[in-house]
Amino acid sequence: MFSLVEAHKRFGSVEALSGCSIEIERGHVLGFLGPNGAGKTTTMRAIFGLVELDAGHVLWDGRPVGPEERLRFGYMPEERGLYPRMRVAEQLAYFGCLHGLDGAAARHAASSWLERLGLADRAEGKVEELSHGNQQRVQLAAALLHEPELLVLDEPFAGLDPVAVHTLADVLRAEAARGAAVLFSSHQLELVEDVCEDVAIIDRGRIVAAGDLDALRRSSQRRRIAMRLEGAPEDWLPTVDGVELVQRSNGNLRLWARQDVDPERVLESAEQSSRVVEFSYGPPSLSELFLELVER
Repeated sequence: MFSLVEAHKRFGSVEALSGCSIEIERGHVLGFLGPNGAGKTTTMRAIFGLVELDAGHVLWDGRPVGPEERLRFGYMPEERGLYPRMRVAEQLAYFGCLHGLDGAAARHAASSWLERLGLADRAEGKVEELSHGNQQRVQLAAALLHEPELLVLDEPFAGLDPVAVHTLADVLRAEAARGAAVLFSSHQLELVEDVCEDVAIIDRGRIVAAGDLDALRRSSQRRRIAMRLEGAPEDWLPTVDGVELVQRSNGNLRLWARQDVDPERVLESAEQSSRVVEFSYGPPSLSELFLELVER
């Protein structure tokens, strides 16, 4: 298990991390979320010793992480860390050797991942000749080819087309199934909701929520109600305390309700004013929960 315990980091007057703590079990994918400048990249760099913490601990299986452990980790930074004029397959094999693979194993792993990521035909090309999305796939292969125990990806989905997004999501699930602990950051919250069971949300250097995604959604003090009405007055709202309008458009209403509000009362109020075509009730989505937590 990976643990970051009470991490603190200040850059001059800016407190980037203020008691940040996260845990990732083997076989789990953790979505690491937060607004720009919240501390996500600083946290990930600290895992690899690229940022020296002012206080706190980086642990793997309860022991401090050092150079030997980091060789067993995989890292995909947000900004590419590739040699642009080096050939793709040669570069990946080189990175594999840096992680302790022998030459033959590194070349085999490079070839396998290029095939899996749809880049086999670009193996002899230079990185600078690839599109942004394909460079991103090469960077991903570099993080994966030594079968890391911990995989850390900083905005891996940014700029990818839908096919590449689907491929990468499958790769993350497969890595977790293999037994790796996976952490990735993303602003694409619907994608995080699809891939992850666990999330950690950071804001101003502090973790404001962490744990099982479904449990976090259920713990919200709000519930969302969506309905479609036919024949309702344009200004109609349910006569139920604890309900507020979020959006109204052509008979479609989105509402927030306190957790203790009985949705049957809202439905009954709607049925007294018009024909209810659709009605749904449930906890907030990840996007809605995220906004609720970081906008407090």
